[in-house]
Amino acid sequence: MKITLPLSIPKLFFITCLFSLCIVYGQEKKHPENIIFGKQIKAESVNPKNGYIRCVTTEYEKFLKKNNPKRMTTSEFEAWVNPLVNQYKTMKNISKPGGVITIPVVVHVIHSGQPIGVAPNITDAQVQSQIKVLNQDFRKMLGTPGGTNPAAADIEIEFVLALQASDGNPTNGIDRIDLCEDAWSTTDIDLKVKPNTIWDPTLYMNMWSVDISGNSILGYAQFPDASGLDGLGSSGGDANTDGVVSRYDVFGSLEDNDGTFLLTAPYNKGRTMTHEVGHWLGLRHIWGDGNGDEEANTPDCLATDYCADTPQAGWEHYTCGVFDTCPSSPGIDMPENYMDYTEDACMNIFTQNQKERMVTIINNAARRKTLISSTKNLPIELVANDAEVTLEPSCTKSFCNALTNQTTQRVTIYNRGTNNLLSATINYNINKENNLVYNWTGNLATNKYTTFDITLNSTSQGIINVSIAGANSTVDQRSTNNNASGTFFIPTIPSSYSFTNYVFTLQPDNFGSETSWDLKDASGNIVYQSDTYPDADPSLGDLITIPWKLKNNECYTFTINDSYDDGICCGGGNGYYNIKLEDGVTIVASGDSFTTAEKKYFKTTSSLGIADFETSTDIYLYPNPTKETLNILVPNDFGLPTSYIIYNSLGQTISKKKVSRETDLSINTSALSNGIYFVTVVKESAKQTLKFIKK
Repeated sequence: MKITLPLSIPKLFFITCLFSLCIVYGQEKKHPENIIFGKQIKAESVNPKNGYIRCVTTEYEKFLKKNNPKRMTTSEFEAWVNPLVNQYKTMKNISKPGGVITIPVVVHVIHSGQPIGVAPNITDAQVQSQIKVLNQDFRKMLGTPGGTNPAAADIEIEFVLALQASDGNPTNGIDRIDLCEDAWSTTDIDLKVKPNTIWDPTLYMNMWSVDISGNSILGYAQFPDASGLDGLGSSGGDANTDGVVSRYDVFGSLEDNDGTFLLTAPYNKGRTMTHEVGHWLGLRHIWGDGNGDEEANTPDCLATDYCADTPQAGWEHYTCGVFDTCPSSPGIDMPENYMDYTEDACMNIFTQNQKERMVTIINNAARRKTLISSTKNLPIELVANDAEVTLEPSCTKSFCNALTNQTTQRVTIYNRGTNNLLSATINYNINKENNLVYNWTGNLATNKYTTFDITLNSTSQGIINVSIAGANSTVDQRSTNNNASGTFFIPTIPSSYSFTNYVFTLQPDNFGSETSWDLKDASGNIVYQSDTYPDADPSLGDLITIPWKLKNNECYTFTINDSYDDGICCGGGNGYYNIKLEDGVTIVASGDSFTTAEKKYFKTTSSLGIADFETSTDIYLYPNPTKETLNILVPNDFGLPTSYIIYNSLGQTISKKKVSRETDLSINTSALSNGIYFVTVVKESAKQTLKFIKK
C-alpha cells in the first residue's frame, strides 16, 4: 500500500453512483433475496436451474437515479456516446497511431488479518492470474480461451499491475488491507471500503477483491462518467467509488492455479472481471436488459445493447448452446459473449461494435481518458535497501483479554528493495512523545511483506507514529515510504456476570430466513447457533426461546446476521432479540436495528471464592479405583485449577503438571504400580488433596 490511509473509518453519507451489479446468488422465493434496492426483482431474472441472480443493473440504475437526479439517464448517456462511436468508426486508429492502450491497475485485497492464502486474503499469484485473463480476453490472444472465437475483436486494451503509487513510491500493484470485518455488504463496500482505500481513479483502474456478504453478489462495476458535457447530467458516478469489485473466490483463473488459489466453480476462470470491466468501459448486457422471460417463452426482441453485431436476444442465457430467441432478427443468439450470463468456460468473444464502444469510452469518458497517458505502470528505479512501513486500521480482534490501559497496533513492513530484507529498525511513539524502538528481523524478498503487533500502553485513544530508522543494518535508501501514522483505540472490556444459566430470546421479523446467529467461546468454538427460520410475511415469525448453559470464567461473542442488510426491526416487522440472566430481568444484550451483522460480548465469572475451593465436596476423582485413566472433576464455577501433584503413600512426589485446558485433567496411571496414591489439586493459593487407588 503506497498511500497513508486513516486508521478509523468515518461515517459517510450514502454515495450515489452508477453501477452494474452482476452475478448474484439468490434463492427461488418471493423474498427477501429477490428484493433488490427496495423492489421485488422480476421472476425471469432468477435462473430457474440454480436460483442465481446474475445481474441487477437495471434495478440499480433506477435506484441511483432516484437518489441522484443529476446522474445521467441511459438515454442521456447514449445520446452522448453514440455520435462518438460513429466518429470512431471513421478513424483508422484508437488513440494514437498503431497504439495499444495500457491501463495501470491496482488490486485492493480486503481481508481481516488472515495470512496470505487464507480466505479472503488471496495470493499474489491468484491476483496476477486475473490480470492475465483480462489481457487474453481483451487482446484476443491466440492459444488462450480469449482467442478461440475467430469472430472476436482484439480490443487493443491491456491491463498492467501498477509499479508506481500516487506518492511516487514503488509498488507491485497489490494493495493488501486489513479492515477488521470478515465480510462486507455492498452498501458498506461503497460507503466504507472503497472511499477509504481507492487510489486516484484518473491514474489507476481500481479493483477490489473482497468477501461480499448478504446476497452473495459475485461482482459489480461502476459505469463510466461523462460529466461536464453540454446538455447532460453532471454526474455519472462519484470518483471515490469508481472501479470494479468482485468476490475473492471468483477473482482469478484456475488455469494458473499453483495450489494456493481460492476459487469457486463454475466462475473460476476469471470471466467475472472480464464481464465487469466491460461494464466499466460502457458495455451493456447483450439482450439489452429487456423484459424477456424464457420460462414463459416471451422474448423481448426490442431492447438493445447498442451494438448491432451482437444478435438480438430475447433474454439472458445461463448455459452454452445454440439459441435463436428472436427469429425475426438476423443471427442466432451469442451466449458466448462476455456480456451474457453464461458460465466462465463458455465465454470467448467481444465483438467489433463492442470494441468500438469501449474504445470510444476510454478516449472520451471522465476518469477513463486520463488513464491513456498515466505512467503508473512504468517501473521506477529500485534501490538495494528499502523498507516500507504501513499501519493497519485500529481494530480489536478479541475483546476477551482486553485491558483498559493497553492495546496492540498491527504494523506491516514491505521490502521494496532489490536486496532481501533481513532486518529493520522501527521507531514509534504515541502522540509524538516517548520514542520507542522495535527491532524487526526476518527474510523478505522484493515486494513481499509481513505483519507484527506493537504493544501500546495508554488509557485512551491517540495517534501512533511509526518510521523506518534503518534497513539491513544500514541506512534505508528511500525515505519517502518510511513513515505512517494513524489513530488507535483502547478496547472496551465486556461486562461480567456471575451466572452460568442464560435465556436467549429471538423474535424474527417477517423474513425469518434472513436471520442467523451463533454464540462462540473465546477459542472460536460455536456453543449455540441458529436453526433455519421460515418466512412469515405479513406476520412475525414464532417467538424463539432457548436456555443457554455456559461455562464459568469464559468470554463469549454473540453474532446475529441479516442477509438482506436491514436488521430485524425495520424491513419486515418489529423483530428483536435479547440475552437475559435466568432471573429473566437482567439484560446481558439486546438489539434489533442493525444492517448486516451485530456483535455483543460478555463474560461469565465465578461466584465462588478460593476458600470455597479448599472445602468443596464437589471436587472428586473418577473412576476410583482406576486401572488406567483417572479424571479430576472441578465444578465450572471454579474454572480450571492451576496445577496438580501426584504423591505415593510415602509422600514422595510422583509427577507434577500445570493445567491449561480441560484435557489436562485426565491422568494416565498405567505406569503406576498398584496401590494408594494422593492428588493435590491447586487453584491459585488454594489446595485440596484427594486419595485414589490404582488397581
